[in-house]
Amino acid sequence: MAIIDFFDRGWRSNPQGSAYIQDEREYSFTEVGELSCRIANALLATDLPKETKGAVWAANDVTAWTCTLGLWRANMCWLPVGARNSADDNHYVLDAFDCEVLFFQKYFAPVIAELQPRLPKIRHWICVDGSAPEIIGSHSLQDWISGQAVSKPNVAVDMDDVVMLSSTGGTTGKPKGVMNTHRSLQTFCAHFMIGCPYGAEEKPVNLAAAPMTHTAGLLSLPATARGGSVAVVTSPDPAVLLAAISKHRVTELFLPPTVIYRLLDVPGLQHKVDFSSLKYLMYGAAPMSVEKLKQAIEVIGPVMMGGYGQTECPASIAYLPPDEHLRNGRIADDARLSSVGRPNALIHCEILDDDNQILAQGETGEICVRGDLLMKGYYKAPDKTAETIIDGWLHTGDIGHIDTEGYLHITDRKKDMIISGGFNVFPSEVEQVIWGHPAVQDCAVIGVPDAVWGEAVKAVVELNAGQTISADELIALCKQKLGSVKAPKTVDFIDTLPRSPIGKVLKKDLREKYWQNIGKKI
Repeated sequence: MAIIDFFDRGWRSNPQGSAYIQDEREYSFTEVGELSCRIANALLATDLPKETKGAVWAANDVTAWTCTLGLWRANMCWLPVGARNSADDNHYVLDAFDCEVLFFQKYFAPVIAELQPRLPKIRHWICVDGSAPEIIGSHSLQDWISGQAVSKPNVAVDMDDVVMLSSTGGTTGKPKGVMNTHRSLQTFCAHFMIGCPYGAEEKPVNLAAAPMTHTAGLLSLPATARGGSVAVVTSPDPAVLLAAISKHRVTELFLPPTVIYRLLDVPGLQHKVDFSSLKYLMYGAAPMSVEKLKQAIEVIGPVMMGGYGQTECPASIAYLPPDEHLRNGRIADDARLSSVGRPNALIHCEILDDDNQILAQGETGEICVRGDLLMKGYYKAPDKTAETIIDGWLHTGDIGHIDTEGYLHITDRKKDMIISGGFNVFPSEVEQVIWGHPAVQDCAVIGVPDAVWGEAVKAVVELNAGQTISADELIALCKQKLGSVKAPKTVDFIDTLPRSPIGKVLKKDLREKYWQNIGKKI
């Protein structure tokens, strides 16, 4: 299936049903579908070829998301840019990845106007919610699509056409562009629909709380394909998010672990919010504390849904569904909960050694994946592609193992491993111990330069409001649980850990001040 076929599947089954809900406004499948057709026909009228890059610079918004659907309907390539990113970061993505069409909200027009002289490749500037006279040559969306047909254009599609070009988070240098195709995104949708089943009479209600320009947009597609609704949250306020769950009878949503931690800190959460409609609360994008996961199951219910993926293998290498968080009706043991689940059905996942040989079950090595979920490659970077995809295997850069029950465990990122005094220390193992302390909100463990050990283990800790604990107490806890080699040598306390727009802790930023004069580990 082409990626737009997932929307059209829902449109066919529920034409007058509510496809999206935003700020008390409901948008039917037909309303959104016809608007996406007009956008696609306007794009095709410009004689732009397939795979032309188009970006949508906007906060969570139904009309802005419909522009993405319009790009896909024209068999063009969506270039996600984050509304919370810096102007310089978005400029780099738009320029380096050859964006030719930019849809934007007028709120961002002043910033975009400053960037316009440095974006000569962009040929079409379209404001989705009005006009933006400060941007030379721009059009309002309504004027730009005026007179365009509401019928679906007849566009030839190859399953290997690139329809999403995403920037990697990148820990060194500039971000790479990950080329995902109809085939890889189709495989993601299939994995999700297999992993999150619904009954014949059930209609999903997806809550798009995270940025739709990232994970939340893709994660809304399976609900749309089932003829369900997507409730779009436009405010990052946790109170708004919690209210939306009850109001819209939400059945599924994705949240990064850091947001879940903050929700769990809300006093009396289970009595303030009706979670009874929830079937799947998906967490991922970063490791989650096992202790906080147990708390989430007790407070929110047996609805937690673990996930593991990468931009290069979108959002579905492995899933840990709600029932697998339990054993015999009780919360499962830590070994199960610390896994990311079993690899999904339409891929092949193995643990490889440094010679690209498959390791025996239980042995630790690099997690590698092959199959239709894989990206096509890195944009204009064949050398980087060749380093990452070897003999058909995509090397994730994650270290892990597969246990005797077939569950995949991520030990750590290969680049984050600390070598201290000749011993390998995996930060995630130390983080799990620190996360387990009730005073700790979040933490990150990094290696810092040390004249004796080469690298020393350092913990950077964010405490819960009103809580205190000393560095010595945390170090003693880690020594008790892990031994002195893996225990942090030092602990720094910080008000707020640096995070990406989707809530992932940016260890690169933490390491930078310690390694900036060393020329390593950045």
